[in-house]
Amino acid sequence: MLESLFSFSLATIALAISPGPDNIYVLTQSLVNGTKSGIATTAGLISGCIVHTSFLAFGISAVITASDNLFYGIKILGALYLLYLAYKVFKSDASIDMTTNAPKKSYWSLFKQGVIMNLLNPKVMIFFLAFFPGFLWNPGGNTVSQFYILGITFMAMSFIVFSLIALLAGKISIYLKENNNVGFVMKWLQIVVFVGIAVFILL
Repeated sequence: MLESLFSFSLATIALAISPGPDNIYVLTQSLVNGTKSGIATTAGLISGCIVHTSFLAFGISAVITASDNLFYGIKILGALYLLYLAYKVFKSDASIDMTTNAPKKSYWSLFKQGVIMNLLNPKVMIFFLAFFPGFLWNPGGNTVSQFYILGITFMAMSFIVFSLIALLAGKISIYLKENNNVGFVMKWLQIVVFVGIAVFILL
C-alpha cells in the first residue's frame, strides 16, 4: 500500500508541475489578482475532483470486482490513453502562453469557476479512469476505499503544487519570460511523465 501511494504521489506531483490549462490558469489568476485569488481558484479545481473520484469509485469498482480480465483491460486502455496524451504533447507547440486574460473576480466566484471548469471537463474523468486503477494495491479487496484514498492523495498533492505556483507566481513568470528553453524542457517532461506512468501501469 505505502509503495503504491508513494509512486502515485510522485506521479501526481510530476503531472501537477507540468504546464497545462489548470496550473497556467492558476498562475495567471495569481499574477492578475494576487496569491489568494490563485489559491481560491486552486481550491475550486481540486474540489471538483471529489465528484470524479466518487464516480470512479462506485462505477469502476463494480467492474473490477466482477472480472480480473476487465481490470487488466482497463489498465491497458488507461496506458494507451496516457501514451495518446504523450503523443498530443509531442505534436503541440513547446511555447508557454502567459498572455491569458484572467478577469478579476471575487474569491467565491473564482472557487465556483474552478469547480465548474473541473466538472465540465470530460477529460478529467477519462484521465482518472486511466490513471487510478494502475495504482490499486489490492484489486480484489475494497476498491471503493482504495479509490478514495488515491483521490484524497491526488487532491492533496495537486493542491500543494498549485498553491506553491500561486505563491511563487511572480518569480515563475519572470523565469518563464527570461528563459526561452523552458517550454521545450517542460514539453518533454510531460512526455516522459505520461510514458513513464503508462509503462508503470502495464508492468
